[in-house]
Amino acid sequence: MPECVQAFTDGACKGNPGPGGWGVLLRWGEVEKEICGGELDTTNNRMELMAVIVALESLKRTVCVDIVTDSQYVKRGVEEWMPRWKRNGWRTAERKPVKNRDLWERLDAALGAHQVRWRWVKGHAGHRENERADQLANRGIRT
Repeated sequence: MPECVQAFTDGACKGNPGPGGWGVLLRWGEVEKEICGGELDTTNNRMELMAVIVALESLKRTVCVDIVTDSQYVKRGVEEWMPRWKRNGWRTAERKPVKNRDLWERLDAALGAHQVRWRWVKGHAGHRENERADQLANRGIRT
């Protein structure tokens, strides 16, 4: 069996803010699961966060997870910004409240259960699984 679950995630928004969707393709070996959903009034960044949150929260047990995203906002947020935000009481370096704090805190909790590795891919550049996650995110807008 494979070492890690792969989670390909993406968010989409028609207008920013506007109707949005998130999509997740989970893969463990030959087994795949597609998940999508959306909100009527949201932003692209919120949908990118929701995709990763749902991917992690949908896992039934603690596992190693490779998250593949085209969102620098999410990847850098987790790897670079979140530790400092938490130390600063969820405030930025400028002492302003962190945007989307509710989702960052939810993501932080979901990350705690798993060993996560992050990989960024360029969006809309022909990466097969990222394109599938994008299709799911766009389907989520309509749900």
